[in-house]
Amino acid sequence: MPRRSADRRIKWMILLTPTLTIGLWEYVRHVFLLPYMSMEMGNFLAPFIVLGVTLTLVRGLFARLEQSQAELQRERAVSGALEEREKLARELHDGIAQSLFLLAVKLDKLDRTAAEGERKVLEMSGELKETVRVMHDDVRQAIENLRQPPTAAEAAWVVPLRELLEETAGVTEAEAEFRWTIKDEALSNKEKVELHACLREALINVRKHANASKVIVTGEPEENGGFRCTVEDDGVGFSGDPLAVYGRFGLRMVRDRATRMGWTFAAERRADRTVVEIAKPGGRRS
Repeated sequence: MPRRSADRRIKWMILLTPTLTIGLWEYVRHVFLLPYMSMEMGNFLAPFIVLGVTLTLVRGLFARLEQSQAELQRERAVSGALEEREKLARELHDGIAQSLFLLAVKLDKLDRTAAEGERKVLEMSGELKETVRVMHDDVRQAIENLRQPPTAAEAAWVVPLRELLEETAGVTEAEAEFRWTIKDEALSNKEKVELHACLREALINVRKHANASKVIVTGEPEENGGFRCTVEDDGVGFSGDPLAVYGRFGLRMVRDRATRMGWTFAAERRADRTVVEIAKPGGRRS
């Protein structure tokens, strides 16, 4: 409701600004400027004054209205996604979970009715009950996960990064770890595109050259709107300046992208790991 009220005020200001501008201009012209300006000159200047106000004040109002509408659309999308997750959770609970519970009850009844000499029946019943219990626990966990809001690592633009990390780990037979806590709304669309491209190139570089047994991707928020992202691996590393190696363009592309965005870039050996780090200083939004 507060957002709708603010949007309504902006729309009224957009509608009234040209009228108020003309009214104010006519008042000033007749009260203060009439001895110095002819009617023809005043009429000639009026549309230019309205145009000037439109290009400044009204244009700014339109920008605020568009931003508010975009934020409203994002909120609706998130709300719709949460509603779908809740609906799916209800369907799992009302269907599969209850069916599994009923099956477990029937297996317990089978145990009670089986004769003590029917050992194989009892053994099979026990195995089935264990399987049902595991499935039931998995479904309950899935329901619980669906009812929780999506985490920062589940943002739509972050998912391909996690998938690329898992793919890289699969190709190199390495262990993968994904630690992502940067909230989706903390980054502009441009920042998401550029950061995704930087981390993707760093991961491809690991796949091609590192021969690593462990790869870690980290995204952490910093104070005042900044962030720090790293791609770490325990592979063969590099000697000297990795940006000066002939025929290697990947890290140089990452550095150039980060520099254009006003971010910091580092590629270095730390202890037994190679670390590519991209960081945005706090206090500014690209």
